[in-house]
Amino acid sequence: MAPKILIIRFSSIGDIVLTSPVLRCLKKQLPESEIHFLTKKKHEDLLRANPYIDQLFLLQSNLTELMQQLQQENYDYIVDLHHNLRSQFIRRNLRKKTYSLHKLNIEKWLLITLKMNLMPKIHIVDRMMNTVAPLGIKNDGQGLDYFIPEEEDYPLSHLPEEFRQGYVALVLAGSFYTKRFPAEKHLEVIAKTQVPFVLLGGKNELELAQKIEEQTSGRVLNLCHQLSLNQSASLVKKARLVISNDTGLMHIAAAFQQKILSIWGGTIPDLGMTPYQPHPQSRIFKVNGLNCQPCSKIGKAYCPKQHFRCMLAQDTTEMAQWVKQNF
Repeated sequence: MAPKILIIRFSSIGDIVLTSPVLRCLKKQLPESEIHFLTKKKHEDLLRANPYIDQLFLLQSNLTELMQQLQQENYDYIVDLHHNLRSQFIRRNLRKKTYSLHKLNIEKWLLITLKMNLMPKIHIVDRMMNTVAPLGIKNDGQGLDYFIPEEEDYPLSHLPEEFRQGYVALVLAGSFYTKRFPAEKHLEVIAKTQVPFVLLGGKNELELAQKIEEQTSGRVLNLCHQLSLNQSASLVKKARLVISNDTGLMHIAAAFQQKILSIWGGTIPDLGMTPYQPHPQSRIFKVNGLNCQPCSKIGKAYCPKQHFRCMLAQDTTEMAQWVKQNF
């Protein structure tokens, strides 16, 4: 009998994208299986075009009503890739065989608080794949997936003519201040190159984007807070290069095998969330020798040391050189 499997991951954008190899491998290696996915309503657009999901359940505010729907499904297995209090509540109520992601919270705490690095040298995607290994699932080595609904494709013809022959997608988004490259540093990179840049981000990046736009002429197109997430993903897919903070669109860029320049500040690659199997020309930029990194596993609203060297000391000359070599 074909198994019915519920996968749980509530947030955030990048973490949900990172679950995509699990979905693909489950569906392809258990071809008769029925794969359901549970996430928050606000993340529906990330998953609604994924062909490996048979049914999508969305958490809004009424957890009791959602539980009633899930109980009617009679799952064979639950794959908990979030492993928080809410997912544990769902697992307890469904009372089915569960495989849960080991989140390494103690190791992360030791790294952030005591700067004692006991983190395994394994990407979170590979740890997720290990979670479903008891079901006989193996990593197919095909990297991440991301599926853009056809109606949200962003045609290059909608861009100004000078951008249609190639541009750098500059992802300004970042959930917290310590994950965002400052405007003055972006301006240094732009000034040292002679290529078009498209600024991508949401409402929270409007001020940052305007600072950059005001001090550049012609070569920068500000589309922050003007596009859906999938339209932004479409522009990431069609870019020649992607420059990004540690954020969701960075992982979407990796799904498209893009050349990515990823910039790391308050969070660091050792936390296991770097771009997964991106283009081999991709580069990670991090300031070495700072004894205050990482200051958080998800970022902070301010620099705890008030110097922000993890971003302000980044080498923009080397970044610009990477852009010129790869554009």
